[in-house]
Amino acid sequence: MRFTFLFEIVGYAIYVGLAAIAIWGAFNLILVWRRVVTTRFRDEEELDAFVEAIDEPISAKKYDEAISLCGEDRRAMPQLALYAIMNREQGVDRVERQLAERFQLDVMSDIDYRLSWVSTVIKSAPMIGLLGTVIGMMGAFANLSTGTKVDTGKMAEDIMFALITTACGLAIAVPLLLAREGINVRIRKMEDLVTAGVSQVLEVLRLR
Repeated sequence: MRFTFLFEIVGYAIYVGLAAIAIWGAFNLILVWRRVVTTRFRDEEELDAFVEAIDEPISAKKYDEAISLCGEDRRAMPQLALYAIMNREQGVDRVERQLAERFQLDVMSDIDYRLSWVSTVIKSAPMIGLLGTVIGMMGAFANLSTGTKVDTGKMAEDIMFALITTACGLAIAVPLLLAREGINVRIRKMEDLVTAGVSQVLEVLRLR
């Protein structure tokens, strides 16, 4: 009886643990998604349109106008361009190194932090499900070892618990894994566009 009560407590704890990490993983995934969506240019056409918009005021040495254009756009590339224009006197090569550091610190560090939690949930959920499987099978074998009449209903309950926790762990991990990989594709595209955009902006500043 004591072991049965203990198994029930552990079973509830496993269900709570699975629910908690599922919510935490989804929460971090949503934050990363929103961060990427609000930070990146969707395609090269948007990037080229932005570079063309600031090229004219920079060419005319109307830096205040270019700064105003960049300041109105909170995406990563305009903010990096804003920093480059405001620090143009330091030299293009030095500014280029600083832009790489700012992009990493201001944008990628938060994204990497959140994605690391998503990866942790992806790895942890099946393991917690496996723990539930072990606990369920222990309950089933404990029922068999009583030496009295076996409670087949209780045994079926324990086996069902074992299967449910395994399924829950996989049901949490697989969608998060697919979603994380989809976001990683967008992150790589964002990095490529930012790299191209920084090169274009610095080229404009270098020529002026």
